Amino acid sequence: MNQTDIVLVLSNAPDEAVATRIAEALVSEGLAACVNVGAPVQSVYRWQGALEKATEIPLTIKTTVAKQAKLIARLIALHPYDVPEAIVVPILGGYAPYLNWVREN
Repeated sequence: MNQTDIVLVLSNAPDEAVATRIAEALVSEGLAACVNVGAPVQSVYRWQGALEKATEIPLTIKTTVAKQAKLIARLIALHPYDVPEAIVVPILGGYAPYLNWVREN
């Protein structure tokens, strides 16, 4: 299966209000076709040498390769974290009508 021009951008937000604000901005500004705001998860990570734990809201953002740089810049501008997660995952394939919808939106 060949890679498409669609990508997922993964991120987390500190709470549902911030997650919703980011999701709505990215979609309304045409940078994402869709953002899934997930259920709270427990994150365990190392930050500045210390073990940290936090409840976070996962974000799964659907966009195109052409829009990913602007989307990440906007995500960082909207995000309250010093170093927000922004991981791009390529999409190898999928249901063609859905992939076309992502491209159009």
